[in-house]
Amino acid sequence: MATTPLPGSHTEPDGSAVIRVLSYNIRSMRDDTTALARVIHACAPDLVLVQEAPRFFRWRKKLARLAAASGQTILSGGATAAGPALLCSMRATVERTEDVLLPLTPGLHRRGLATAVVRFGAARLGVVSCHLSLQKDERYTQSGLLLDRLAALGTPHAIAGGDLNERPDGPTFTRLAADLQDCWATAPWGTEYTSTPTDPHQRIDAIFATGGIEVLGCGVPYGHPGVTETDLRAATDHLPVLAALRVPAA
Repeated sequence: MATTPLPGSHTEPDGSAVIRVLSYNIRSMRDDTTALARVIHACAPDLVLVQEAPRFFRWRKKLARLAAASGQTILSGGATAAGPALLCSMRATVERTEDVLLPLTPGLHRRGLATAVVRFGAARLGVVSCHLSLQKDERYTQSGLLLDRLAALGTPHAIAGGDLNERPDGPTFTRLAADLQDCWATAPWGTEYTSTPTDPHQRIDAIFATGGIEVLGCGVPYGHPGVTETDLRAATDHLPVLAALRVPAA
């Protein structure tokens, strides 16, 4: 359970930015969207890394409705990234966005990445939201493409997060954690397991950060003010991951 609150978003005297980042698989908004919006709003994120955003009929309108209800705006992704999306608060200044489709394996679900470069004051940050394959070999290949894309953003600092469909002892999770900070492992806060809301027993969702970023705390926001267990159970079939990060000035 969260025993101390995470730091709120602010800019420090040296120009570094403390931001909140939320990663959340929203299951195409097929569950209680009011509860979902309440959870996101209560976490007060600067960036939301979404997985399983709506992809079909009127998907943009559905995602825009969620963004408005949770105090966010659409940054990138959705159907154009095969599910991953990015939302942001008005605190973010957007430099550029790009939706990336990953190579398609016949017979498997199409995967993609929602990417952006944003600034919070003097702090410049690359961002990627991902939802990796259910198939082990394809998932491992996608992790390499994710790392390549993160490096190609050309920013001094970067974060990636999403539904990895794998536990921390798996080869894909291990590969990402070797190149990036696993934010939960670096500064655990809240609770660990993200699946499922009714029986949390495994961590398959994560937020990662490059080495220059200071992780102030990361985990499932059980006990966070305004986040109720009822809403977490009703919102979707995953639990969210919330991180507070200090990003140095560029």
